[in-house]
Amino acid sequence: MDTDPYFMSLALTLAKKGRDTTHPNPAVGCVIVKDGVVIAEGYHEFAGEDHAEAKALKQAGEAARGATMYVTLEPCSHQGRTPPCARAVAKANLARVVIAAHDPNPAVNQKGIEILKEAGIVVEVGVGSEQAKVINRGFFKRMNSKMPWVTMKTAISLDGRTAMANGESQWITSRSARLDAQKLRASSGAILTGVGTVLRDDPSMNVRLPNTNRQPLRVILDSHLSTPPGSKILDSLGAVLIVTSRNDRDNELFRRDNVELLLCPSGKTGLDPVYVMKELARREINTVMVEAGARLGGAMIQSGVVDELVVYMAPNLLGSDARDMFKLSGLINMEDKLELRYEDVRMVGRDLKLTLSINPQ
Repeated sequence: MDTDPYFMSLALTLAKKGRDTTHPNPAVGCVIVKDGVVIAEGYHEFAGEDHAEAKALKQAGEAARGATMYVTLEPCSHQGRTPPCARAVAKANLARVVIAAHDPNPAVNQKGIEILKEAGIVVEVGVGSEQAKVINRGFFKRMNSKMPWVTMKTAISLDGRTAMANGESQWITSRSARLDAQKLRASSGAILTGVGTVLRDDPSMNVRLPNTNRQPLRVILDSHLSTPPGSKILDSLGAVLIVTSRNDRDNELFRRDNVELLLCPSGKTGLDPVYVMKELARREINTVMVEAGARLGGAMIQSGVVDELVVYMAPNLLGSDARDMFKLSGLINMEDKLELRYEDVRMVGRDLKLTLSINPQ
């Protein structure tokens, strides 16, 4: 129908409201329409609470009979933290359900649609599909490849430097850029850094936005367990995962209730980034934000685990003695260069925000 894209756009807008809070579940929006009028809406906000479809159906009540539901992801068909949505939708006697995208979860894919069709509901799939997949790109990637979506964030000067030679870096970019980076953190399932950054800057690596109700998992790559027990990152609210190659469970770091040790294989360039990301995906982490120094940042990029680079570029110059953006080894000839693609360029305060895909297809 001609109105399908419009009503699906409303559902997609609702889905975006849950992007920072639904982890590890996908963000889903739903609207119910009858006689061309929206009679109910809902979006999934927190894992363990009602899904978007359940919220909309409760709001619609008996009026849902004969109506059309627009939902951004295939209704779930399995018992998880909540009952299966597909069966609740089937019982509501809707005339039609328009779905943006199939659920990539093998426990759901196509099964929710089958339940709806068996109930005599007309089902259409594909309206707004690409937008729905972008909203849940981490969930889709984890389900399809058992790897999370990885975004690397960095702040640089116009000449590509991240700090002065003495390590001073506060502040290269404006307050507006730093606030925007906080929003990136809020939408991430985990924030990953290296022990070098912990030792140098003693960051908290938490989300400091108003009304924050969920802190991402903080992940520290620390081969030799050099993280100081008094580090801010350990004292902040939320869980911390220290990835190491040193099996020392008696270390005082692990006497804290919020700290967990993960043993990881180590290669020539340090801990294996692929192993780390697979483990985070196994823990139902959909999206990872990397905030690291030049050496770890370069190793992560060259390992192939990074999907996206977000660069905040300030209109200042730090000079040739300042610290590099990344340490990238083995790039000798022009044919060795790493190809990226600009996905978005915009102003944030006085700074430029550049979003690039690392492995463009």
